[in-house]
Amino acid sequence: MTRDRPREWDATTYDALTLPHEQWGRGVLDRLRLTGDEVVLDAGCGTGRDAAALRGRWPDARLVALDGSQQMLDVARTRLGDKRVSYVHADLMEPLPIAEPVDAVMSVAAFHWVPDHDLLLTHLAAVMRPGARLVSDCGGRGNVADVTRAIASVTGGAPSDWEFADDGSTRSRLENAGFEVEDVRLRVDPFRCDDVAVLETYLATVVLGSHLDGLPAEEHEGFVRQVRLALTEPVIDYVRLEIEAVRR
Repeated sequence: MTRDRPREWDATTYDALTLPHEQWGRGVLDRLRLTGDEVVLDAGCGTGRDAAALRGRWPDARLVALDGSQQMLDVARTRLGDKRVSYVHADLMEPLPIAEPVDAVMSVAAFHWVPDHDLLLTHLAAVMRPGARLVSDCGGRGNVADVTRAIASVTGGAPSDWEFADDGSTRSRLENAGFEVEDVRLRVDPFRCDDVAVLETYLATVVLGSHLDGLPAEEHEGFVRQVRLALTEPVIDYVRLEIEAVRR
């Protein structure tokens, strides 16, 4: 998601990568505490990896797979099929077009693409039943600081595509949106990749996509290489913001 609208992703390349997101997704599922027959909204479902893992644990759960990228939803549909899954192409900055309240919301590596977290949490709360559980993992304060510095050294300005919230402001926003907060925390989780080709593909697909959208195709490879060379080390310096809350 860019500042004005959700962005499209190269979902096929994204899905082929080995991502630290899979570990984050397992952590979200561990904290979701389902009984197994709930309606679960995957907010920013991507290519459906986390939804597939959820269904592996709780095959009777019903899924609402929501994403702002149609390409992501197309790959998710191929992975998940249509049995007990509905697909919603929507912007988390807008009221969500979901027909019935959900029993739980999960989200992995999505919220930091949404520029207004007050609106985000308000829209999620509006489609959750009282007592519904929200569990998420996204970039938090300090996330990809070295990557941001590297981008600025190449472009001359810091990127503005991300919203990396801290734990204190997130706790307040959750409470204001109608949640009882169980836990909000920041966790340092660097991802090291010493394979140059894989790192550049990862940067291009996962981190720098919105920057590349504004460049001619012939400049993409050079831009990604410049950012990679400007990194202090071959590490994406992730800081995760982990949320557990219940709808009042």
